[in-house]
Amino acid sequence: MATTDLHMNLCSYDYHADSPGQTTGLTRTATLIRKARAEAAARGALCLLFDNGDGLQGTPMGDLAADVPDQNHPLADAFAALEYDAIGLGNHDFNFGLDTVAAFLQQAPCPVISSNLVDLAESLPPMLLKQAILDRTVQCDDGTVRAIRIGVLSVLPPQTVNWDADSLAGKVVIDDIVTTARNRIDELRDAGCDIVVALAHTGIGASEPQPNMENALLPLARLSGLDALIAGHTHLPFASSGAGPDVSAPTVLPGASGSHLGLIDLDLHYHNGNGWQVSHSDASLRPIAERNDEGQITLVASEDPELVRLLEPAHQATRARMREEIGTTAQPLHSYFSFFAPDRALAVVAAAQERALRLALQHPIAADLPLLSAVAPGKFGGRSGPNHYTDIAAGPIRMRNVADLNVFPNTLKAVVVSGSDLRDWLDMSACLFNRIEPGSQNQPLLNEHRAGHNFDVIHGITYQIDLSEPPRFASDGSLINPDNSRIRDIRWNDQPVAPGQKFVVATNSYRVSGGGNFPLFERIKPVYLPELRISDVLRAYFTTPATLPVPAHPAPWHFTPMPGTRITAETSPAAEKYLNELKGMDAQKTGRSQQGFLRLSLSLGGQSRG
Repeated sequence: MATTDLHMNLCSYDYHADSPGQTTGLTRTATLIRKARAEAAARGALCLLFDNGDGLQGTPMGDLAADVPDQNHPLADAFAALEYDAIGLGNHDFNFGLDTVAAFLQQAPCPVISSNLVDLAESLPPMLLKQAILDRTVQCDDGTVRAIRIGVLSVLPPQTVNWDADSLAGKVVIDDIVTTARNRIDELRDAGCDIVVALAHTGIGASEPQPNMENALLPLARLSGLDALIAGHTHLPFASSGAGPDVSAPTVLPGASGSHLGLIDLDLHYHNGNGWQVSHSDASLRPIAERNDEGQITLVASEDPELVRLLEPAHQATRARMREEIGTTAQPLHSYFSFFAPDRALAVVAAAQERALRLALQHPIAADLPLLSAVAPGKFGGRSGPNHYTDIAAGPIRMRNVADLNVFPNTLKAVVVSGSDLRDWLDMSACLFNRIEPGSQNQPLLNEHRAGHNFDVIHGITYQIDLSEPPRFASDGSLINPDNSRIRDIRWNDQPVAPGQKFVVATNSYRVSGGGNFPLFERIKPVYLPELRISDVLRAYFTTPATLPVPAHPAPWHFTPMPGTRITAETSPAAEKYLNELKGMDAQKTGRSQQGFLRLSLSLGGQSRG
């Protein structure tokens, strides 16, 4: 059995909305775990439980736990209560720095493994293992009980060091996933392991191995000597029983936030002289909730009472912290239309970054330059579902709203860029969109293979995005259409921006460390700023003044008009109350997707602001 990418969704609760959740939470997955464990016991089968990383970060409960490392971590308590056998680490486990990881390792109730992480500075305690060997017993078909050795390895993306460079650069190195796994499989087999399991915090990418792959599931699943693979990172539910050309080892990727329990069944037979052999394997997923064709949700798993009681103190402490009132907003702030209409929530975060940068900027070269602010949405539906959007009503602003607007623990950064750099930055962001044929009807707007959190909107300038052009960059940052650009008419103070014109841009630590593969960050370096968490920047902005005005800057961008052309986009059904904001796009509801999203048909014929 396996979970992955819990992102501290331990309770089935949305702390941003201060309301019970439905389709997430380990308290619900726990019910599936206990049921599966009982089924295995009834068959006399050995049952093991693993987690595959990204558990420490993702909800306000994780933020609170990181701030009080001397207390029991609720994730460690939950893993102990459910009797996990081993866990791996994911990239987001390092978002709070090595001290948080070290504190968690001290409390972990089972082996914690990271096979391809090299601790250069010896910042982590020896409880972090390169591999683990679990000695268990299995009942044979003839009724005898025999020992079995299960070897476990764990790998995570090498890019983790770049994404959290502030806290990891020079302290750790993360080696290639496939090479490390191949070597560890051989070592575990040499150590007498009968079965080898990989906890691979990586998703589906290229089929053939390439150096330092981020998503290496397919080449991993074909490695000789691997009996089971538990994947993660990309949040896309996936199961394969193996024995195919692409995936030869049984593999599960159990969604995210406790949405699924992954199950891998191995039928083992003992042969004298040959030891344990796998005769058959099966892989499947069990969801905590199901949707019908109309997107309606039916809960499959109730909350586990024991785990609910255990987590109640951490749950109530998180709710109390999130209820703290720090200001007000005169207008609602939401992210339902982030990819095709004005986003006041993004504008507020951009304004907060801009104000903090003006106060903190000390670099003499940058002090007199025009100041811009780049922000990307953090909650935009996608694989997290139709409830994963920001929706803050006009009125009091509380700490839960700050957490809602800034879901990752990034710090404020600043870079000096040219007008040409701005164009490349925006072109890379605009790769989120499909190419739209002029005059076409209802082509999908978004490329489902591009990540919405890489759609940077740069505030302080205005520009157009021409969807009739192909993307200039691939998702890995490589230049695929050098003669094309989707970005039109970049202006500052209503004047055209020259290629050599200089600006200083506020952004975040994830972006300047290489997150999203934006090629310009390979050649530019951030200017010095004191350490400022963006959550603190937002809190300061909401606190002063007491009543928050939404920034009066014009909407930064709009699509280049394409008369007679309509596109299809998806959002939450809860966005219906804001459809009047899309008057310029002639928004028409066209039903719901199987995932529960509201489908919209939108016109590109006019100056549809976005």
